[in-house]
Amino acid sequence: MPADTVKLTIRLPQRDVRFVKDYARAHGLTVTEVIDRYLRRMRELENYSPSPALDEITGLVPSDIDVEDEHRRHQLVKHSR
Repeated sequence: MPADTVKLTIRLPQRDVRFVKDYARAHGLTVTEVIDRYLRRMRELENYSPSPALDEITGLVPSDIDVEDEHRRHQLVKHSR
């Protein structure tokens, strides 16, 4: 955690406070660490951009194909043997 931290007081329902304390204890963390990790993950997801490999395979299925229908047909053939 960065050295330039600030104390923050928040109000939560008792059940949420109990949950986060139990979760932290069970995972060998402090409540602050749990919240810090959660916020870091939120920032990562917000800045997420697909890898070049994912970009490369995206769009391989033509847009005029009903993918769900094709998947159902595939499952029907696969499981009717």
